[in-house]
Amino acid sequence: MALTQPPTVGGEPHSKVSPSTKLAGQSGPAVETPAATQVPGRQAKAEGQPATKERLKFRRRLVWTAITGFLGANLLMFLRFFFPRTLFEPSSRFRIGYPSDFGLGVDERFKQSHRIWVVRLPDRLFVIAAKCTHLGCIPNWIESENKFKCPCHGSGYDVEGRNFEGPAPRPMDRAHIELDAEGQIVVDTSRLYQCPPGAKCAFETDTNSYLVIS
Repeated sequence: MALTQPPTVGGEPHSKVSPSTKLAGQSGPAVETPAATQVPGRQAKAEGQPATKERLKFRRRLVWTAITGFLGANLLMFLRFFFPRTLFEPSSRFRIGYPSDFGLGVDERFKQSHRIWVVRLPDRLFVIAAKCTHLGCIPNWIESENKFKCPCHGSGYDVEGRNFEGPAPRPMDRAHIELDAEGQIVVDTSRLYQCPPGAKCAFETDTNSYLVIS
């Protein structure tokens, strides 16, 4: 008896088994094989991967920013050693004007800029260094009491800068003073004259400690 061959597709035997086909020897209703479905957990994991990558990128940026800032601050501190802070002070030699610019008494216009007072008396003009001879504080001129008073420890000086009360050991120093070719007063605070007790007083002996006013 002739055997029938299964139909072929492209020269190859072709057999198609339906999902509901019973296998030989099985009883009961045919069982359909369900189509492949995606697991919900894997789908959520796949959707969460882009957010996780973004968080990692943000953390990397944050870390690199902190490292860059730290290195930058250290670099600036290192470079600062090559550019030391410089204190610019006014020149110790300067002009203050003509003798006629000053009236009788104490002139305080140069106290803040050069730490001096210009004092004019009827017969002379001189410049007092604004520094207490006790501990170096800057006294104040009290016009109502006609004296200089140190706010630190109470030393008192008369209008000529001579001490008369408090712990100051000697009068305040006077600065070098002279007239230039134009007739203006030139002060040099790097050259000071003193009048220590019991010794020679430069206020009277050195003609550059004052100017004679005619």
